[in-house]
Amino acid sequence: MTILFRTLVLGTSALALASCGADEIVSPGTGGDITINNPPAPAPAPAPTPTPTSTLVTPAAGCPTISNPDQLVNDGTITGPTGEYRVCTMPARFTASSTLPFNRGILYRMNGRVDVGTDGGPAPDGSDGATDSNVNLTIEPGVRVYAAGSSFLMVNRGNRLTAVGTQSRPIIFTSRDNVQGLNNDSSSGQWGGIVLAGRAPVTDCIAPGATPGSVNCERQVEGAAQPALFGGATRNDKSGDLAYVQIRYSGFVLSGDNELQALTTGGTGTGTTFDRVMSYNSSDDGVEFFGGSVNATRLIVVGAEDDSLDTDTGVKANLQFVIAVQRAGVGDTIIEADSSNAFNNSTPRQNTQISNATFIANSGTRDQAIRIRGGADYAIVNSVLVDRSGSTPCLRIDNSETIQTTGDDELGAPRFNSFVLDCATDFRNGSNVTADQTQGIFNAGTNNNANFTNTLSMTFVNGANENGVAVFNPTALSSFFTNPTNIGAVYPGNDTWINGWTCNSAAATFDSAVSACTSLPVYS
Repeated sequence: MTILFRTLVLGTSALALASCGADEIVSPGTGGDITINNPPAPAPAPAPTPTPTSTLVTPAAGCPTISNPDQLVNDGTITGPTGEYRVCTMPARFTASSTLPFNRGILYRMNGRVDVGTDGGPAPDGSDGATDSNVNLTIEPGVRVYAAGSSFLMVNRGNRLTAVGTQSRPIIFTSRDNVQGLNNDSSSGQWGGIVLAGRAPVTDCIAPGATPGSVNCERQVEGAAQPALFGGATRNDKSGDLAYVQIRYSGFVLSGDNELQALTTGGTGTGTTFDRVMSYNSSDDGVEFFGGSVNATRLIVVGAEDDSLDTDTGVKANLQFVIAVQRAGVGDTIIEADSSNAFNNSTPRQNTQISNATFIANSGTRDQAIRIRGGADYAIVNSVLVDRSGSTPCLRIDNSETIQTTGDDELGAPRFNSFVLDCATDFRNGSNVTADQTQGIFNAGTNNNANFTNTLSMTFVNGANENGVAVFNPTALSSFFTNPTNIGAVYPGNDTWINGWTCNSAAATFDSAVSACTSLPVYS
């Protein structure tokens, strides 16, 4: 976990921004002498009114009716640089499947923890004494949801979140300060985040004597004051679908040293889909996957203040087309794989496989960009890792069990193929694994290069050197993957997926046609 940072912009400039939209047009003044001839000239025609480049949002008349017994609450309006919005506060719990419809003049608000359904237990058939509630919360394209403080969205086991936006109308989860125009590129930690719980296998069971990966192996969501359990034995469990989604300024401390990520999954199964999800300025991890089976494509993490990608407790994850960019001087690792604890080497052992990633380390404050430990199995192929700080080593492996094969569920040492490194120091010593051992593991792969010189443009777009690296066919790892034509996340023929649904900041510009992350987009 990281120390929570929060930036609040005050002063006359912020007050002016709150009262005058950035796109308001001020009419120019007039001046100079006027000469009247004889006979009098006819009165001049009035000057044409300038056409405004955009229109400030006006609030909807009220909140929509939803299917849930507890309705949305009309909590007045909120004003920011993009206009004034009707505030429709969600109920504390959705007990019936409901839809949040898009309306230009509405923002949906979470006031504290918002639950989707009731925990159905680890067994989907109710054999554990629990009953599925089967609630599905659907969020339409273009919807904006905001929160503050300890508020977070908890999708309980046996229930679903269907948040599927479009390229031109992504779904945005953000903070109140973002709505009010108070944020800058360093703001973070202003609300909790999104948690998806499922019944797929996990390790590190909280029940004494429970078998890891079994129906009785459960874990508790970090920091949640009320019970929020995940885990079970249903590998293909479905907790929902997320596509074209931004999660901004998350990571509020819920209790003690526990704070949520932008996106936390706990025991989600292969039935859950993730495609085009962006985490921006989380004060903790960008995303953290606790156990389960996660398949995700086109994942973006910018500005995470702890780890960009944290994979834990026996997760089986396949990730393709990943961009992770640290803010200058901020953040821990790009990847933290598992923890070193009493559960090292327990099965199901973590097996995370990543193809076509572009990782930009820039913290300059930590000990490594990628750390693999705790007996985790890991594969990184067709990827680029660059350290822009000039002081962070690329790779570290810890624990002898991470590089040994001692069981049927284990694949041995981490695997690297068509992976290139551009760091001042490529390898460093870990706990019981030396830098030389890590280098030997790296060199054992095909088409790896620890002396690479990157030619990236726009921070993450391939140049000639990246496009010249031979490609490893990732379908050898899993049928989930597609066989790419180049390494890296963005390359010729695969360079438009970042457009339309993202937001820009000083750390990374994705599309000149989209708004800055400090502003809400305005849809017609």
